[in-house]
Amino acid sequence: MKASVLATGLLGVVLGAGAAPELRLEASSHHMIWNAVAIDGGRIFVAGPRWTGSRGPAVGLIGRDGKPAPYPDISWNGWRPGGDNANTFINVNAIHLDGQGSLWVIDTGSPEFGGDPLPHGAKAVQIDLANGHVMRTIEFGPDVALPGSYVDDIRFNGTRAYLTDAGRPGLIVVDLATGAARRVLDGHASVKATPGRVIDVDGTVVRGGDGKPLAVHADPFELSPDGTTLYYGPLTGPWSQVPTRLLDNPAVTPEALAAAVQPWADIPPIGGSALDDRGNLYYTDLHTSSLMKRTPDGKVSTVLRDARLHWVDAPAFDNNGRLWLPVPQMDRAGVFNGGRSRVQWPVALYSIALKEKP
Repeated sequence: MKASVLATGLLGVVLGAGAAPELRLEASSHHMIWNAVAIDGGRIFVAGPRWTGSRGPAVGLIGRDGKPAPYPDISWNGWRPGGDNANTFINVNAIHLDGQGSLWVIDTGSPEFGGDPLPHGAKAVQIDLANGHVMRTIEFGPDVALPGSYVDDIRFNGTRAYLTDAGRPGLIVVDLATGAARRVLDGHASVKATPGRVIDVDGTVVRGGDGKPLAVHADPFELSPDGTTLYYGPLTGPWSQVPTRLLDNPAVTPEALAAAVQPWADIPPIGGSALDDRGNLYYTDLHTSSLMKRTPDGKVSTVLRDARLHWVDAPAFDNNGRLWLPVPQMDRAGVFNGGRSRVQWPVALYSIALKEKP
């Protein structure tokens, strides 16, 4: 069947047959730049990195007035230079629900983009959603969060959790029973930014402070619905796959683990991704400001192309089949523009209804 192009208002188009999905504005802010979202029933949690110039809390719970209140409290959101690195959020890059009643906050531990984690700063903080209390903190010591590390995001698999390091290329495996963490695939080609592949956002290459194309190592990743395979890659792609039974076993040698890595998908530079329980991967294409869908058989289609989706980061499903899309406009942060922010306010949070319910 010949693909049709359907208008979704002035800005958006969807490719393929059927009715066009509609973006729904859920929240907006003139102060906080959020790159992460988590939905627990009717509660909306947002978070964003300090280095973007965000002037709101590190982690916020959006109230009825539409404004994010510090979560779990003011103290955890009150970090200052020279303060308590272990019990405050220094630089939050991700939040994620574990499906067991907790919200996890991933702190890179460095207030500067590309900086070294401060002592006791790089950590994963588990918060009980029932009462808002911090249950525990798993610190990533200097043997896990290395100089230049940027601990990026987390996924859960039974008694294990996996994280990516976008600064010092590698993966991190955490035993949730003991809190022990270790690095795997450290410096392996599959976790390193691929030479010659650049982060192109709407036709403009994102560059670091040195003027060179920005290199982001292990960043996007997802766990297969059955928990047997981890899919991962640098921000610019391509993605690889590795069996989780090997990741979970500390006795597996680095050489044996590296030998088990296989190519998975040649996905272009993306802002973030979400995998449903049918194995469909939804990801945000930075070059075209599009939400894309990749089915388990490798077929790729455009769900929605819309100028409002300019660097969507870390989409997340709710329990009603909606995909939530935070739009932090990361490439417009001052760190990538000679110190001058080009963020177009307000920063928005959208959602979209999908046919598949996760």
